[in-house]
Amino acid sequence: MPPFTRYLAACAFLTLGSAHPGNAEEPVEQPDFMACADAQAHQALRGTQCAQLAVPLDHDAVETDTIDLFVRKFPAHGAPRGELWLIAGGPGESGASFYPFVDTLRAAAPGYDLIVPDHRGTGLSTRLCPEEESNGSPGGMALEGAEWGSCIGAMHGDPQRTHSFSIGNAARDLGLLMDRLGGDGRRYLYGVSYGTQLVLRVLTTAPPARLDGVILDSLVPADDDVRHDLSRRSQITDRIGRQVLRDCDAQPDCSRYFNQPLEQEVAELLADAELAKPLGPNPKYTLAALLDFPRTRAMLPFVIAGLRRGDTAWLDHARAELGNIQQSFSAFPQFGSSIPLVSLISRSENNRRPAQTAEAIDAEEAGLLFASPLPRHLLPGGFPTYAEPDDLGRMPEKLPPTLVLHGKRDPKTAFAGAEAYVARLQKSGDVTLAASENAPHYLLMTDPDFVSQELTAFLGE
Repeated sequence: MPPFTRYLAACAFLTLGSAHPGNAEEPVEQPDFMACADAQAHQALRGTQCAQLAVPLDHDAVETDTIDLFVRKFPAHGAPRGELWLIAGGPGESGASFYPFVDTLRAAAPGYDLIVPDHRGTGLSTRLCPEEESNGSPGGMALEGAEWGSCIGAMHGDPQRTHSFSIGNAARDLGLLMDRLGGDGRRYLYGVSYGTQLVLRVLTTAPPARLDGVILDSLVPADDDVRHDLSRRSQITDRIGRQVLRDCDAQPDCSRYFNQPLEQEVAELLADAELAKPLGPNPKYTLAALLDFPRTRAMLPFVIAGLRRGDTAWLDHARAELGNIQQSFSAFPQFGSSIPLVSLISRSENNRRPAQTAEAIDAEEAGLLFASPLPRHLLPGGFPTYAEPDDLGRMPEKLPPTLVLHGKRDPKTAFAGAEAYVARLQKSGDVTLAASENAPHYLLMTDPDFVSQELTAFLGE
């Protein structure tokens, strides 16, 4: 898969150690934090401590096999005052998606140990397809070539094991990890994207013994929200893309490059197969990828202006910037999205339109300027699914103080969906929504100053 195509596939979903991952057959338990084997492999990992715990494959059937969960700690500088547990998104991302931002978090939360688990199926925790997703396989931790078929076949061949990689079991994992590895100081949970769904499932089904507060960065819609679920990602993306185009229309320094509204410019570009050819086989997906980061989003009008006259220089520049962003993560071998886990969970628990067809998606995309490949990944076939849990959509009975951070220009999780969810969550506790006017998804990465200010105030530093 070409690098940019692989990037688009990773970005479709809400979109880094040399330690050997455990597996159900040979659990390797290191129940206390010790110096990480890869602590010298990268500047960001120096001084980190690691633990690996064996937990039940299925928490409702504890007599079954076990799997291993990997956890990394970035100790506080000086005497620790508490813990900030960082829960990655995806659902296939490992905790390494936080590693490039440790300095930002340390500055915003001085005195806090940063504790970053790889939730089941990701990173150095037990994977859905241990052989195909191992560092030593042909594709490394990503699937490549024949590994796709053997992985999917293994998942279908052992449905009990496959179905155990659910959000419910991942939530039980997290509650257990916090109780077994947590210290005596203040304790906070910080979840990003899918990590917000996982954190809220923890608080609904398996809350830890102690928790002083929750931070939810880029809140996903409620489990039962039929207006903003993953099958409607293209509509959310298109809405933000059009808003970015209208923002250009309103700014003389931007609109002077065009003779008509920018939405019309894009529509005409997409209608001309020769001019749109540099965008690749799915031009709307490529344009949508530029919305994910402030720097590439700012390039979008110049990309369009260039393509309209047959010039690809700005498109090449934007693609290079996306590659640079990807490179900042790929320095960590455990980084990367587990597509088997993404497919399993997204199809099973986050798709409110399971009967959707390719033809229906084609019809929906026809009227859009920007689109996401994600709805097509939800179509039936290929990867297996499991039955939705009976308590899908259940709200936590009680929430600790909770801060929701969300960008109004988020092309992945709609701000309107976050507002609606917060209104429901406020019935369970003190929940505050802090909005960044211009940030897209994952505010810790895309608007770190905003996050630092809000997080510091929330922690009371």
